[in-house]
Amino acid sequence: MIEVREVAVAKVAALDKEIRRFVRDDLTLRRFMTVPGVGPVTALAFRSTIDEPNRFKRARDVGPYLGLTPRRYQSGETDRQGGISKCGDRFTRTCLYEAASVLLTKVQRWSPLKAWGTRLARRIGSKKARVAIARKIAVILRCIWTDGTSSGGPRRWPRPDPSPSYQLRIRGDAVLAGTAG
Repeated sequence: MIEVREVAVAKVAALDKEIRRFVRDDLTLRRFMTVPGVGPVTALAFRSTIDEPNRFKRARDVGPYLGLTPRRYQSGETDRQGGISKCGDRFTRTCLYEAASVLLTKVQRWSPLKAWGTRLARRIGSKKARVAIARKIAVILRCIWTDGTSSGGPRRWPRPDPSPSYQLRIRGDAVLAGTAG
């Protein structure tokens, strides 16, 4: 039994090294890993599942594709919302859920996503919050892929200069742009 375990551990270490080498050589996967909680396996699983990000019209369409949205039962006057639909790739959904769990429990660095997730967990519970964070991570990863940016890095386009007709309003941790008035 000990010999079998040693062989299995050696094979897992070799596969882990191969995944890390593959991720290190790919710029998109490295940018995915700038999102807090996302590691090499999650980045690789997301990229292999989505394959072509432009087939989604909006970034928020990735959540339902991966089964991270609530099921709905509607018939007549009955309208019930259930658990997640569990459509799409199970492994990717599991990896995103684990990334959300790591973000809430292990990541020490502050980020707007962690702050939002912590507030959400206090309000609706830890498990539902992790599913919501997993959905948001999927949306962020799709945006990173299509924009060519990283999570904490600067955008490729310049930010607009605030002028008297352009005012920034702060709501929670997000900064919203709007006109003065």
